[in-house]
Amino acid sequence: MRRPLAAIAALVAASFLLAACTNDKTQIEPSDPSATSLLSQAPSADVAPDESPVYDQTVNWSKCGALECATIQVPLDWTDPGGQNVDLAINRSPATDPDRRIGSLLINPGGPGGSGLDLTESFVAMAGDDVLASYDIIGFDPRGVGESSPLACGDADVIDAYYLTDLTLDTEAAIEDARQATADFAEGCRELSGPLIENVDTSSAARDMDVIRALVGDEELHYLGYSYGTQLGAVYAELYPDRVGRMVLDGAVDFTLPVEEQAAGQARGFEGALMNFIDWCLDQDTCPLTGSPEQARQQFYDIAIHARDVGYESLDGDPVNGNLMIYGMVITMYDEGSWIYLEAGLDEVISRGTADIFYQLAGFYLDKDPSTGDYLSNSQWAFTSIGCLDGGDPEQFTVESLADFRDLMEEASPTFGWWFASSLGCDGWPWVGKEPVTALDAADDAAPILVIGTTHDPATPYAWAESLSEQLASSTLLTYEGEGHTAYGRSNQCIIEAVDGYLVDGEMPVSGKRC
Repeated sequence: MRRPLAAIAALVAASFLLAACTNDKTQIEPSDPSATSLLSQAPSADVAPDESPVYDQTVNWSKCGALECATIQVPLDWTDPGGQNVDLAINRSPATDPDRRIGSLLINPGGPGGSGLDLTESFVAMAGDDVLASYDIIGFDPRGVGESSPLACGDADVIDAYYLTDLTLDTEAAIEDARQATADFAEGCRELSGPLIENVDTSSAARDMDVIRALVGDEELHYLGYSYGTQLGAVYAELYPDRVGRMVLDGAVDFTLPVEEQAAGQARGFEGALMNFIDWCLDQDTCPLTGSPEQARQQFYDIAIHARDVGYESLDGDPVNGNLMIYGMVITMYDEGSWIYLEAGLDEVISRGTADIFYQLAGFYLDKDPSTGDYLSNSQWAFTSIGCLDGGDPEQFTVESLADFRDLMEEASPTFGWWFASSLGCDGWPWVGKEPVTALDAADDAAPILVIGTTHDPATPYAWAESLSEQLASSTLLTYEGEGHTAYGRSNQCIIEAVDGYLVDGEMPVSGKRC
């Protein structure tokens, strides 16, 4: 991934991702004109966001398997709320006990670029009976994602060339080539996606959430967001503090930090997760790593560098370079239950010299079918487009500033630092968001918000949960002492009872509670 600069897509826990993989998916065909269709309206006069005509539409639900599905309209450009519209796909699982129904609970899996439609079915299978009795569970694909009016950026060859090529950025010429490649890729997205590519920022998605809230008849937005979904929820709280209901932000992102600090935080997080894996692995009779933890880390590093500089083959002959190797490695660190796959991948590389397991794992991370090379969703380029709009004007890198950034990353992560610094991030991306949220002052007036942090979360470090909770004056921090990314649904009964008690009964956990 051309990382903007926070390198890892902050997706929901691996348990949910694995469940979502069982759902049918429609392959994205970027050349299909219908994928970027925009519904026109009459020319708009000056209209405030709350007065947009989309608030007056009716939702027409229809059965889709075990759920109900619908498509609603939201403004293409929220600075012109009465103008052109785009599609937003939503689904729901109705409350199982209408007499106990509180309202709707909107959920988001993170990303940015993750499909909320995919999350709904697995969430319903995981959530407690009291939550399911009390809420209609509503998922949605954010603007530009999946079955909503989707972004398109090219065929698989175009995507592979941009995201999977290993870069050596050690000269001004190489940096300029990379910057131009980003600009060219963005322009290709603009040609296929139209003006949507300039309007998939988080503030716009948060305003879309308010439309969903209104159309399902709720006075307040009840919301549970994972990972990047915590940024989406916090931005909603800043834009609509008086409409916040019961809000849970799990795996918190402190998006107010400078991007370099975000990248360093993630680099430290994944280095810590690696060392925790190594400690676990060395205790297993089957562990292919040997020696001390530091010697085992060196073996791990050597494998990654060999992939970058020489490459490995998968069993079907497809090459595994540095980017693919790192994706295959880090996806296993989102949940300690996946460490067995990391152990198996290392064993294959060390014993046979091939990297088929890591190739398959990288495909899982990228939402790509390794057998065909086809991307199963557009989450990869949606991640970049959303992140770069949110990030503001990016740093214009030079050889010297990139070297300084590389030093910062390698200090944070001796194993992965080189990879975090092997991209220009959003340098060269031509657009920024039109309504950026960079502080959470208005959110001070929101109803109480529950923020959850996991002490050994690699993708959204625990320090981010602490700092986001400090910025949200009405919030309470709930801590899960454990491994992996996010907590609710993949940790322990203590977390489940605390979250369910808040969502169902409105009882906020005691400040400082640790599970």
